Amino acid sequence: MRALDLLWLVPALPFLGAAVNGLLNRNRYKGLATAIGVGAPGLSLLVALAAIWQYVSELGTAGFEQVLWAWTAGDLAIDIGFRLDPLSAVMMFVVTFVGFWIHLYSVGYMGHEAGYRRYFSFLNLFMGSMLLLVLGNNLLVLFVGWEGVGLCSYLLIGFYFEEKFPPEAGKKAFIVNRIGDFAFLVGMFAVFQKFGTLHLATITERVIADPAAALQPFALGLSAAGFIALCFFVGATGKSAQIPLYVWLPDAMAGPTPVSALIHAATMVTAGVYMVVRTNAIYQLAPEVSALVAIIGCATAIFAATIAIAQNDIKKVLAYSTVSQLGYMFLAAGVGAYKAAIFHLATHAFFKACLFLGSGSVIHAMGGEQDMRQMGGLARKLPSTYRTFLISTLAIAGVPGLAGFFSKDEILGATFLGHVPAAKLLWIVGLLTAGLTACYMFRLVYLTFHGRFRGTHEQEHHLHESPAVMTVPLWILAVGAIGAGWFGIPSGMWSLFGAANHDLLGRFLAPVIAEIPGHAAEAHHASHLTEALLIGASIAVALFGIWLASRLWGHGRGLAADDSFASRAPRVQKLLAEKYRVDELYDRIVVRPLAAVARGSWKVIDTLIIDGALHVGAFVTELVGDLGRFTTTGNVRHYGIYFLGGVVLLFWWMVL
Repeated sequence: MRALDLLWLVPALPFLGAAVNGLLNRNRYKGLATAIGVGAPGLSLLVALAAIWQYVSELGTAGFEQVLWAWTAGDLAIDIGFRLDPLSAVMMFVVTFVGFWIHLYSVGYMGHEAGYRRYFSFLNLFMGSMLLLVLGNNLLVLFVGWEGVGLCSYLLIGFYFEEKFPPEAGKKAFIVNRIGDFAFLVGMFAVFQKFGTLHLATITERVIADPAAALQPFALGLSAAGFIALCFFVGATGKSAQIPLYVWLPDAMAGPTPVSALIHAATMVTAGVYMVVRTNAIYQLAPEVSALVAIIGCATAIFAATIAIAQNDIKKVLAYSTVSQLGYMFLAAGVGAYKAAIFHLATHAFFKACLFLGSGSVIHAMGGEQDMRQMGGLARKLPSTYRTFLISTLAIAGVPGLAGFFSKDEILGATFLGHVPAAKLLWIVGLLTAGLTACYMFRLVYLTFHGRFRGTHEQEHHLHESPAVMTVPLWILAVGAIGAGWFGIPSGMWSLFGAANHDLLGRFLAPVIAEIPGHAAEAHHASHLTEALLIGASIAVALFGIWLASRLWGHGRGLAADDSFASRAPRVQKLLAEKYRVDELYDRIVVRPLAAVARGSWKVIDTLIIDGALHVGAFVTELVGDLGRFTTTGNVRHYGIYFLGGVVLLFWWMVL
């Protein structure tokens, strides 16, 4: 049997692991829970690698589809089927590879948790849902996976349900995502109405064959392509945490740290980026919506970066970093650099997973402490954690030679040369964000690993490096943070040095980028001088950010820079530390009014009207029933008296 014929096993195995651990296993069989919880994604990874190898060697870049059975509702014929093409192959590799190492790391991190079996059941379900999303050959199967990752985020963020905050954070993530999901569902209806199908490849073919049909007026003053693209993007802002629906992601830190790594690196938050790139044919015909995607992405990137630089919770810094990096991906997609968006998604998966797992190793050593102000000097005590964390920090900062440099530079270059309005302004903001990224990430490194230890004596006494089951995944992901970028070095860099184009990822993904006459998918190529200046600016701003962090927080300075800034600009520092008070704003203009409406409906409609005024009829009926019940005694003499009384009344009525 061919490996491609086993493609269905890639999502099925994690689903099976979730079912066995969740329904059949018992908590006392911890070894079995581990074997199933880690073995299922491990086998899924092996099947995925075999399928990708056979796909590339036999089919090249042609799409492969596997239909399991027909899922039909009336005239809407939909298959339960999977599609393997260059885009889904890249996504499948990222999800299974990074996801497996996060599962393995969890064995050490969650080893003493009471809900160990439940944790692995939810984690397997999460991974299976994401694989269903990226492999689905039509929008409905994709949407099932889309909703699945939303459910799993609720379950995993609220994993510590005995505490107060985690369940609230889980509900917040679930409700905020419902807003985006509703828009995505409307977009699906519009797709079916316009194209008569939800099959992804068929939609692209029909758009390419007749772009004029997609440009006809549809709704809200937009063309069909514009309306669908807008609905899909609103859905993406929920899943991928963009303005204004980003507020759930920082609170997702309430779940276990490996869950944060899986959400932020390989699964849920990348779904929106994948969906936009998957439907790139529609976005190419909606330049006004694409420009909005770029602007929202750029605004989210700089907005989240400014918040990250004032956070003291090590996981909150990384959470806002994720929001910012997702903004870069949408910036790339908005300017038509779809390959760059997926490239940064893939490189980000490696170094962000490593960073989150590294923070988990720090928290593990600190006995649960997450405040960087209580850390310091951990480099000597946690050498493997420190080295892998430093490698990934250099990667996200954009240091040349590491993965983040290549993908981020391609995004900035594509933005500078893009056709969207104010492209140069977007480039400047993106460049400033890159500098801020380097600065706040090295602030994290200096406060956590350098200087003197600022925690308690008991915490210092118990400091120790994590076990191998946690450090091995760190090193594997750190290697990815170094080498993943070399598979997608932008063509502009190759041409700058006079070499042939060896952009392997770009050539591999080319077939999934629709070629529509008159609608360019990517920006024009730059001259050698422009390319050199763009690369130089990218390197310079990254190095400046690192230098600035070193001057402010390095060399044993610790928290002195934070204290100085707080004393000089207390209002600005407070505004950044409180995350611009966006949550408070939403609470005032959305949550409280809705709560007031709900409370009024309860007190007035339910209590006064339904249970009050409208209850009179029920009261009368009940009273009559009670009176009738008292006369129903079962005594024949009583019934004779009733009969006689009725005859007398009837006679009296007839005579009178």
